[in-house]
This record gives sequence, C-alpha cells and structure tokens, in this order.
Amino acid sequence: MTDGGGRNGSGDDGRNRGGSGWERLGGLDAGFFFAESETTPLHIASVTVFEGPAPSYGDLVRAVLGKLGQVPRYRQRVRTVPLQLGNPVWVDDPHFTILYHVRHTAVPRPGGAEELRNLAGRVLSQRLDPAKPLWEIWLVEGLERGRWGLITKVHHCVVDGIGGVDLLTALFDLSPEDGRPDPDAAQVELPRPRPAPSGAELLARSARNAATAPLRGAVRLPRLARRLADPRTLRGLGIDVPRVLGRLARPTAGSLNGPIGPHRRWLWTHAELAEIRRVRAAFGGTVNDVVLAAVAHGFRALLEGRGELEPGSRVRTLVPVSVRGEDERGVPRNRVSGVLVELPVGEEDPRRRLFEVRVQMNDVKRTHQAAGGEALARLAGFAPTLMALGSRYALSQTQPLVQTVVTNVPGPPFPLYVLGRRLVELYPFVPLAMGVRVGVAVFSYEGRLTFGLTGDFDGMPDLGVLASGIREGFDELLRLAEAAA
Repeated sequence: MTDGGGRNGSGDDGRNRGGSGWERLGGLDAGFFFAESETTPLHIASVTVFEGPAPSYGDLVRAVLGKLGQVPRYRQRVRTVPLQLGNPVWVDDPHFTILYHVRHTAVPRPGGAEELRNLAGRVLSQRLDPAKPLWEIWLVEGLERGRWGLITKVHHCVVDGIGGVDLLTALFDLSPEDGRPDPDAAQVELPRPRPAPSGAELLARSARNAATAPLRGAVRLPRLARRLADPRTLRGLGIDVPRVLGRLARPTAGSLNGPIGPHRRWLWTHAELAEIRRVRAAFGGTVNDVVLAAVAHGFRALLEGRGELEPGSRVRTLVPVSVRGEDERGVPRNRVSGVLVELPVGEEDPRRRLFEVRVQMNDVKRTHQAAGGEALARLAGFAPTLMALGSRYALSQTQPLVQTVVTNVPGPPFPLYVLGRRLVELYPFVPLAMGVRVGVAVFSYEGRLTFGLTGDFDGMPDLGVLASGIREGFDELLRLAEAAA
C-alpha cells in the first residue's frame, strides 16, 4: 500500500518489526479523520438505484463478503497513537462483523425520489463509528417500478473521489452474469486478523519514524527540489501572488458560510453529456467549464432569491483536482489537490459567464496550480504529523474565503451490476466542512451527469432553488447553442 516510503504521506513502510501488518495514515488522511465532529461527518457517499427485483438481504451480504478480499481496508479500523505523538495507523479489526456494515431498510411503497432523498439525508447525516471499519452499505427496498437501492458510505480518510470510483467498480460487477447468487457456494472465509500493535509499539515506532524522517527526507530532497524548481510548479505555487490576493479580497456572498449543524438536506439534478457537447460545439471550452457555468447559474438564482445578488457578485469555489497516477488506481488513500475558481454569478449573460469560467480554468492549467498544491503537500510530507494537525485545524474551522465545493468525478461509461441487476442511477454525496454550507458533487455514468447537492439543514432551506437553477443553467446554454447553430 505504500510506494517507496513516501506515498502514504508518512515515509513509513507501514509494518512493524514483528511482521504484523499495519500502515500509517498520511497527513491529509489523518486530518480528515481528526477533523470529524458531531456537526461535521466527513464521509463521502452515493445512492445507487438498480433494476428490480430487489435481492434478499442474505444474498447482498454474501455478495459483499465475496468482494472484501479485493478491499482489505474494509476490514481495518483506525488506531490512534498515544498522546497523538504520530499519525494513526490502520490495523485489522479483530471483531469485524459483516452484518454490522451491511444494513437493511425500506421506504413506504411505492417510494419515489422524495422518499429516497429523505431517507438518504437521514442516513448520510449519521457519523460512522470511528472504532470500527469506516464504511456502511444500506439495502433500500420499496422503490417505485420495482426498483431498489444501495446507500454506500465510506470515510474521507479512506479514499478520495477517484479512489471511491475504484472501490465502486471493485465492489460491483461488470456483467450481469458475474454476480448471480450461488446458493451452493461455500461460505466465504476471510483471512484471520493480524495482531494489532500495542500502545508501546506505536510510540516506539512513531519515535523511530520521527528520528529517521530527516534521513528519508534527505534521500527524497533532490527529486523534490527539482520538482519545486520546475517553472510550471513555481507558477502553480503562486508566482502571481498579487492577482491571487486580489481575488481573495473580493467580497462574496456571506450567507453561504457560517456555522453548520449535524443535519443535512440533499437533492439532485441531471444533465446529459450530449447536451454539454452541443454547448461546447457552439461556444468552446471543456465539459468541466460548461458544468461550472451551469452551477454558476444555480448560485445566481439562489442569491437572487435571497436578495443578495449584485452585478459583481462572485461565489468562490474549491474545485478538487486528482493527482492520482495510473499506478495508484485502486489504492485507498487521498491523492488530491485543489484550485480556487470564482463563479461569476453577478454576470447576467450566460455566454459571458461561460467565457469567464473558461478564462479562469485555462489560467489554472497554464499556471499548473494543481501541481503547485501537490508539491506543497509533498513538502508537508516531511512533517506528516504537522500536516495532519494543520489539515485537522483547517477542516474544522469556519472560514470566509471559500463559499462552496464543486467536485467532478468521472465515472464508468459502461454499465455496472450487483447480483445481476443493472445500475440505472447514481447520486453522489459530498461532505461539508470549514463552515461551507453547501457543496456540489458531479458524477458521470453511461453518458449522464448527476449533480448531488449537500446542504446544511438549517443554513440551506432553499437548496431546491440551487438544484433547479443548475438545470436551468444547462437549458439556457442549450437554447443559445441551438440559436447559434
């Protein structure tokens, strides 16, 4: 799970001298684990809907159990170091029970979109138990048209969005024939859990890791220095500081930031990739540019409804960017950087809004801001515990600089199956932190984009305005594209 002593962010090889396997959390992973609180559950999640009929609970349990060999992290829990003198470690859970993690529920028949959203909103507001492996899967029965669903939760300290797609494809099947239940199959035998380290072993290992960190850092320093000296990285680290500071100094919509409670509202809307391609053909840009322009229209409608919209209004959004290499596919950990984009919600002309988004995203690519963020993360990896504490502090504080998060995760263009039933809908969920009261997660599957909108229950009573506004943003651009054609 580590790569040359560096990819887990700690420089630790992840194993103690006795041969019992355990792996240390990287700085960002540990920050996500520590930053969680009663009002800030930090799991990423999805709701998937399948063709009927619903499988039995026992069949689903056996299907998930048969896949756990591909995802060892799902049988591990987080063990903290005494006095927090080092990053926590992953250890095998000696009391792992599949029935705790795979659960069963239902909505009143025939359950439509509203009933499913309400159920999912309650389930997704609940924290995962930090003393157990950090995931849950809920079987949901009672959906209309004979369909059924799965609510899947996994803590952000386990994996990021791209890694979550890798986990999804590992747990699901690529063919309807692959996962059909076999009543004659023998019960799956999981490996015996390896002994967990004692508190003294963790302290000793952390002390040794801290003592040898300078030496390991010296070995990696020439490579990191070359990377930091790269002109592209220097641009990404913010050579144009005045421009960046000027953007941060602009006033933004204050009502999108503030204290958040433990409960969530959750809605979704859709767009077709074919629609976005028509807009791109008319006005240029990328899929992500068009998506951000539509999201800007949604926030414009939201602020207009609140009486806060002005000609120069901006909504500053954090756009996560994956820095996961091809050799890191399927590895459970966070490999993500991020860039700041100002959504020009005060601009009335939708074409002009799209143009302004394109200019900013082109600037992000030209200056390699994501690469600069990754370089800073690797530099912080020389002091992983400090990085964990810094991430914990940043994620748990209310701040005024970022109003929302828009994360776009490309999913599989091919169909997925569970127990021979085809996946027909997937709705993503993004957690809230840093006093950000609303976030947008975008997921593509089989030519369709689904927007999952997470809002603080008290701070976002008008979340539906944002959802309908995003869809109206696509419709507006489509009308203009057809007129231009």
